[in-house]
Amino acid sequence: MEFTPQKPMEEEEFFELCQEADPLRLERDPNGKIIVMPPAGSYRSNRSLQIASQLFNWAQQADRGTAFDSSGGFTLPNGATRAPDAAWVAEHRLKSLSTETKEKFLPLAPDFAVEVRSQNDTRSGLETKMEEYIDNGARLGWLIDPYEETVTVYREDGSTDEFDSPVTLSGESVLPGFECDLERIWDPSY
Repeated sequence: MEFTPQKPMEEEEFFELCQEADPLRLERDPNGKIIVMPPAGSYRSNRSLQIASQLFNWAQQADRGTAFDSSGGFTLPNGATRAPDAAWVAEHRLKSLSTETKEKFLPLAPDFAVEVRSQNDTRSGLETKMEEYIDNGARLGWLIDPYEETVTVYREDGSTDEFDSPVTLSGESVLPGFECDLERIWDPSY
């Protein structure tokens, strides 16, 4: 479901609306349209958790930044507020933000963003979202499509690569040493 408020919402108003709408997830496009996202189905939830937990474990060991799950909101420079399925932000970018700012949606694009397609997502809609992350400062992004068994990698220089059923995927120079195991993404085994 999508709707556009009659009056544009300020950042604080949108944040409060998101808190009141819990457990629904809300995103906002750059034009102020609000997108209502229902709770995820079990496959999508599990796939997102697998990616986010591997990213979290790497971030803890690498100690170079912070990982976020699908409930973390980011207000992009274009005004959109998005919540990728998994994300990571470099430590030096977070240190410049106040504690009060960190209590709300981070006012930046993540350095790394992952979207996992669900049955209700259109591929073209997720491709547009991935391009939006890159256009607003993300350095690396993965669009994981378990139905096509592909991963499209988006890079800050505008290049993309698509991989068919990769078993692992590298975080490249953005996440040095991060190797994500995708085996259970293709076959959740439950």
